[in-house]
Amino acid sequence: MNLTESVVSLVKIALHPFPARIKKADEARRGEPLVVLGNGPSLNVTMAECRDTLRRCPLMAVNFFANTPVFQELRPRFYVLADPLFFNRADDANIARLMENLGKVTWPMVLFVPKGARCRVKNRMVTVRRFPMLGVEGAAWLERMAYGRRLGMPRPRNVLIPAIMTGIWSGFKEIYIIGADHSWMNTICVNEHNEVESRQPHFYQDNEHELKRIKVDYVHRPLHEVVHSFYVAFRAYHQIQRYASTAGVAIYNSTPGSFIDAFTRKSLPVCGDGC
Repeated sequence: MNLTESVVSLVKIALHPFPARIKKADEARRGEPLVVLGNGPSLNVTMAECRDTLRRCPLMAVNFFANTPVFQELRPRFYVLADPLFFNRADDANIARLMENLGKVTWPMVLFVPKGARCRVKNRMVTVRRFPMLGVEGAAWLERMAYGRRLGMPRPRNVLIPAIMTGIWSGFKEIYIIGADHSWMNTICVNEHNEVESRQPHFYQDNEHELKRIKVDYVHRPLHEVVHSFYVAFRAYHQIQRYASTAGVAIYNSTPGSFIDAFTRKSLPVCGDGC
């Protein structure tokens, strides 16, 4: 399996040989830790208990975080969009609102988007940087080479994977992850019509349009494909951890009840009791 994966990855790299150019962040130069904000429901708990810490640390947000009231309060320094949906669905009301909110940012922000994606955010405070959405897996030496040279990353099954990788590429030596529940296996079921149903709760409340979109996405997918997508994501975190250990980067999972088993569990830095 490793041989096949390696050959496929080498072919992909040969077709896309140009590395991403991601500058080292000023916060990383100062030795500050990066906190990545996932969208899982536990984020509400962590934000309530660790508000002061989150105000002090450089933050990286993802997906629809900018559509929430807390966006203007926490002012994340970094933002990651990875799903093609964000760049191909200008008619989607939620996405239009997201782009509008990013366009109104009044503090310096780095927005990471995939190479080749058409980013519609126009704001002099937002610097757009591009990362490779190229899934690379196989032999350990190949993964180290591709990740180290910014040619690719573990298969980006969800946005947290490119978020962590862009954090590493930005020079951070400590990365804390919150709101990464990944408890999908607790919510998946098959109804009487043999349709897969999966509720993926976020820290914010999805509107009816978004819930319908998620349901339609799953309804035509057989269970084995859905479960395999979970496998791809959880495997990717172990690939990231292996690479991080060789690059001198410490990744900590600060999400209570998280299903991710690849990273050491540790509370947020400089955080009060109960966090």
